[in-house]
Amino acid sequence: MIYRTIASIAQRDRNFFISLISQATTLFQLNQIHANLIRNGLSNDLITITKLTHKFSDFKSISKAKNLFTTFNNTNPPDLFLCNVLIRGLSRNGLGVEALSLYLDLLKGNKLKPDNFTFAFVVSGFSSSGCEKVGILIHGHVIVSGFGSDVFVGSALVDMYMGFSRIGHAYKVFDGIPERDSVLWNTMVSGLVRNCCFEESIRVFGDMVVKGTGFDSTTLAVVLTAVAELQDLRNGMLIHCLAVKMGYDVHEYVLTGLISMYSKCGDVSTAKLLFGMIREPDLISCNAMIAGFCFNNENESSVRLFRELLVHGEKVNSSTIVGLIPVSCPFGHLTLTCSIHGFCVKSGMVLNPSVSTALTTVYSRLNEMELARRLFDESPKKSLASWNAMISGYAQNGLTEMAISLFREMQKLDIHPNPVTITSILSACAQLGTLSMGKWVHDLIKKEKFESNIYVLTALVDMYAKCGNIEEARQVFDSIMEKNVVTWNAMISAYGLHGCGREALVLFDQMLHSGVSPTGVTFLCVLYACSHAGLVEEGQKIFHSMSHDHDTEPLPEHYACMVDLLGRAGKLEKALEFIYEMPLEPGPAEWGALLGACMVHKNIDLARLASDKLFAMDRGSVGYYVLLSNIYSADRNYCQAASVRKVLKNKNLAKTPGCTLIEVNGYQHVFTSSDQSHPQATAIYAKLEELMEKMREAGFHTETSTALHDVEEEEKELMVKVHSEKLAIAFGLLTSEPRTEIRIIKNLRVCVDCHNFTKFVSKVTDRVIVVRDANRFHHFKDGDCSCGDYW
Repeated sequence: MIYRTIASIAQRDRNFFISLISQATTLFQLNQIHANLIRNGLSNDLITITKLTHKFSDFKSISKAKNLFTTFNNTNPPDLFLCNVLIRGLSRNGLGVEALSLYLDLLKGNKLKPDNFTFAFVVSGFSSSGCEKVGILIHGHVIVSGFGSDVFVGSALVDMYMGFSRIGHAYKVFDGIPERDSVLWNTMVSGLVRNCCFEESIRVFGDMVVKGTGFDSTTLAVVLTAVAELQDLRNGMLIHCLAVKMGYDVHEYVLTGLISMYSKCGDVSTAKLLFGMIREPDLISCNAMIAGFCFNNENESSVRLFRELLVHGEKVNSSTIVGLIPVSCPFGHLTLTCSIHGFCVKSGMVLNPSVSTALTTVYSRLNEMELARRLFDESPKKSLASWNAMISGYAQNGLTEMAISLFREMQKLDIHPNPVTITSILSACAQLGTLSMGKWVHDLIKKEKFESNIYVLTALVDMYAKCGNIEEARQVFDSIMEKNVVTWNAMISAYGLHGCGREALVLFDQMLHSGVSPTGVTFLCVLYACSHAGLVEEGQKIFHSMSHDHDTEPLPEHYACMVDLLGRAGKLEKALEFIYEMPLEPGPAEWGALLGACMVHKNIDLARLASDKLFAMDRGSVGYYVLLSNIYSADRNYCQAASVRKVLKNKNLAKTPGCTLIEVNGYQHVFTSSDQSHPQATAIYAKLEELMEKMREAGFHTETSTALHDVEEEEKELMVKVHSEKLAIAFGLLTSEPRTEIRIIKNLRVCVDCHNFTKFVSKVTDRVIVVRDANRFHHFKDGDCSCGDYW
């Protein structure tokens, strides 16, 4: 024992004690050394005390380190090196404010001036403390003191700004350092990965390799994380080759990174092969393999490896549990999730933020929102990831108002969002159609400096498009310098949604010329745009090019889109022929598209055929019954219409009630058919009567062909007159300024009568009215609709 050696030795010199301090492995040993330092008269030796302070800090005994410094300071003035050692210790032990206080004492004094180490250690103290404003002020001191281009300080600043998700600020610091070392590059790459900027991190790593900066195994392990998240097998294999070439492939944490990468790219067999190359797998590599099995839906293998760890007495950690939780393939695994949840409660790991977040995510994806929220509320330490999981869960399950409410709560608590938070809340805004909220989030993006994040900007394009502002969506799209395939898809889809088929085709051509390869989703977006614009020949060419020019095999949704394209254009026989010639078995999507076309073109015979096929496949879908009933009603075959509705009633199937949302002055108002609950109901109905009078004079006639047949014509007219969109438009006219645009959102497809009604309203009131229904956007102006009566 070291303390026995000390007790038996007479006075020794400084080097002897410094050697003992370096060898100490416990706090008890260090205290014994300290006692003997005093006994041997070295308590005022600057070099020895500095070494001891450093060691106490590393052992997290920061109170001892502070006492040493204070005692020494009272008897003998410390030098800058000792001050820096304590500042470093305070920062690393989460005492950033105390580190700052010591730094300020240095500034007040006349003898010692902060150097690059001082600034680096002080900055580090604020990287995870949340005190962003203080960190920015210290950065100002760094610049004024002439250390703005120092690589050591720069690494600390980049790490700090990445911790605050201030990616733009981090780039400015990084770009301002002329000679960058591997530590700075690694800090930049890892910071981008932490902020989910995976493509950016790979690009920066590529620059690092090109510039000849020496990377190490740590760099490779970090960049493999980004490749794994992107499921970019090609780049992953290139990095694997680079690791082999440099001899880093034998490093266990590089092998672990490769296991994770291959697993997330779907190549679990290679991951298992690499796992077998590790002679004695540690917990980290086992965790990677457990997560790999789980990610590829091989849950039995995942659970088996987990049990082996427990049998061998291995103490599993939170990463083990997170890997075991079926986050990527949750469906059908509620029982397994609940079992893991129970294990976490018993072991106390449910309190771990990452475990709680993973469980919240799975429950959300399984639409078990009460379980997810209870878990979230019971979590004592909510990380940003846990907030993101809950907000995303609400948004993905259509509970958009809950998502926005939770986001506002997060803002009140002054919790800064990251790009993941922003994309989730933009998705909620897009679903709900809240343009004012979307614009507020856009301002927040500028404030948080997320304008360079491609995922955020893509979500912004989608939000503006789905909130009806296609011009703003295009402006954001044009501002994106390096667009990925998802960004192109978002804008092409936006044009399709608004019926701008020609614009979608032009953009598709631009995408091909830019060198971005289209995906199956791209083709779906283009075909959808062609379908809603009646571009039959163009759509057929695009469909043909999928397999012939782009090596992309059409999926059922592409075939359904083609049926819709032909059917909408009135080519019903060709649509039927296309269905019969499909290499795949036609399903509800194809027959449903044909049935919808039969409604538009009033083809009873084909409607019967399509509906028979549909009812044989999916007897529980209300929409098909309603559609067939409406087809019979439009053909005045009321007996058959009643028969279909009777089947609906006998099966206890209920049609989704129609409702319409309008946003006025930042507040949302929702109307249902014949709604009398609104505080301004009397004024709304009076306005509706006034409108109807003007419209009748302009030649408007109420469309009653699909109304119930067993009521008088006047009653039919009254029934369709109070559809929810009519009430919303009347309210919009009452509460908005003349000539301003009115935007409404309907949860169902707009009916023929309401479509005609809105056209006439736009004419007699000289208003632009934008309507988003379940299928697309309609822009009404001067009595015409952008859809050309083709929806």
